Amino acid sequence: MKNVALNKTVSHDYIILETFEAGLALVGSEVKSVRAGRISLKECYAEVRGGEVFLVKCHISPYEPANIFNHDPLRDRRLLLHHREIKRLTGKTQERGQTIVPIRVYIGDKGKIKIEIALARGKREHEKREAIKKRDTDREIRAALKNRSR
Repeated sequence: MKNVALNKTVSHDYIILETFEAGLALVGSEVKSVRAGRISLKECYAEVRGGEVFLVKCHISPYEPANIFNHDPLRDRRLLLHHREIKRLTGKTQERGQTIVPIRVYIGDKGKIKIEIALARGKREHEKREAIKKRDTDREIRAALKNRSR
C-alpha cells in the first residue's frame, strides 16, 4: 500500500473512536491527479446523505493534460461502503459531537484508490493542552535517557 495523502491534524483535533476503509468514486482525471499526489485532506470531512456517504470539501487539483475534460476540484465525492457500515455511521453521527473525518488516502491492492475514514469526537481545548504537555514530557524523558546512556 502506498500512502498518497495524510491528514496530520486529525490526531491533534479529534479522538478517534473507530476506523473504516472505503473506496472513492472518482472520474478519470481525478484518478490521475490522486495518483500524482495532488489531493488535500485539510478541511475535509464526510457526511451521510440519503443512505450514502459523501466526502465534502476534499480538494483534488485539476489534471493539466485533461484540459477541457477536467473535473471540479471541490465537488462532493461518494464513498463506497457496505450498507451495515453506512447504517452504523448514520446512527453514530446523529449522536452529539461525533463526525466522520478522513485519515489518509492510499493506493490499495490491485491499484484501487482507498480512503481511511474515522468516526471521531472533537477534542476540547484542555484535552489538546494535556496531549501537548504529555508529548513534551515524553520527549524530555527520551532525551535524558539518551544522554544518560552515553
